[in-house]
Amino acid sequence: MAQAFFGGVHPHDMKAATNEKAIEQLAPPAVVVIPMSMHFGAPCTPLVKVGDHVKVGQKIGEFHGLGAPIHASVSGTVKAVEPRPYSMGGNIMSVVVENDFQDELSEEVKAPADPDALTVEEMIEIVKNAGIVGMGGATFPTHVKISGGIGKVDTVIINGAECEPYITGDHRTMLERPEEIIGGATYLAKMFGVDKVVIGVEVNKQNGIDAMNKVIAEKKAPVTVEPLRCRYPQGGEKQLCQAITGKQVPPGGLPANIGCAVFNINTTCCVYRAITQGMPVVKKVVTVSGSGVVEPKNIECPIGTPVSNLLDACGGVKDGSYKLIAGGPMMGMAQYTTDISVAKGTGSILVFAGNEEQTVETPHCIHCGKCVSVCPMHLEPLFMYRYASKNMVDELEAAHIMDCMECGACSYACPARVHLTHMFKLGKQLVKDKAAKEKAAAEAAAKAAEPAKKEA
Repeated sequence: MAQAFFGGVHPHDMKAATNEKAIEQLAPPAVVVIPMSMHFGAPCTPLVKVGDHVKVGQKIGEFHGLGAPIHASVSGTVKAVEPRPYSMGGNIMSVVVENDFQDELSEEVKAPADPDALTVEEMIEIVKNAGIVGMGGATFPTHVKISGGIGKVDTVIINGAECEPYITGDHRTMLERPEEIIGGATYLAKMFGVDKVVIGVEVNKQNGIDAMNKVIAEKKAPVTVEPLRCRYPQGGEKQLCQAITGKQVPPGGLPANIGCAVFNINTTCCVYRAITQGMPVVKKVVTVSGSGVVEPKNIECPIGTPVSNLLDACGGVKDGSYKLIAGGPMMGMAQYTTDISVAKGTGSILVFAGNEEQTVETPHCIHCGKCVSVCPMHLEPLFMYRYASKNMVDELEAAHIMDCMECGACSYACPARVHLTHMFKLGKQLVKDKAAKEKAAAEAAAKAAEPAKKEA
């Protein structure tokens, strides 16, 4: 059994509704709305215009700087290129495609003649062109993580913890597509030049562990599966690194600082499909669950599928449903509309009904310290909450609020039900706003000083 990480909580996993349900293919949606921001970095620039015909796998969004390209998930006609509701808040520029139901494959999708003969550089280029990002929700561009880690990373970890309640998409992928996981892990081992890849899986997915071990034995793959004790937020990459290697990522650091690189289960499958088939990211497995869903399911759907289609495929929502969340209950974001669409990082859609609402309008901290004991980042949430509520930006920075991963463990453990995680999101924005103002002031001062320098 692997080691433990600091802090964490043990919420009920709530996975029974879907962990034995096979991944279903969604009936093709009539329209997909593909957001131009599905990665860490600036949004993509649309490459198509209204009236254009697109094919499955065709590049329709180009990135600049840090990012990943975006591809059409269905074939059909572009009906609009305009801002649409976005799961991360507000509206984002999106490409709206009317499906012609022909599933016409783009000429851009080409399988390599011999995937095993590819060089490391060629594989990284394939990963980049396929638009692969962290499919677990972080959405960091995978090609950047690989190219930046070569020569620095000696431990490649596949994140199969799936520790957040309700979500079972990775578990079902282990059971139904273990060959893709092990194949993708093998290519990652080749790219990083390591002898072995470690897949971390919590022990509540023992049948998934068994399925992958069977494929590893058959293929003699350079992969091992490490069982993990069930504990949230073990799926956080820093916590997973500590659980598997015993090393802690330093404050403000990345797994690469301790020689680790972490990839999600579905990211690994996307790497496999890109290298063996030339297929970019055009589909996503989503768990649709919660007390407000009539028939919870695991559904694979085209990127850009409206969430309303997923809910319809699950029999709709129950009367009295009051909350819709994109993501898990701990780290997901509440939504005001079902008009949002499935993106690369969408792991689940949850709907809640009944008496599950446990929030308090005016909570009062009782200084019990439970939030401190469960924080996996060694922070002091009770002080951070006070600083954020009083706009004390310097104190927030000194308390290392930017190291907060917004996992929600403190909010879960708080007996007073203080809105901790929400306040930390606001506090982090205060720090970012201050930094932006200081940068703008410095640039303005430098610009004002230029005429004086020229005169001198």
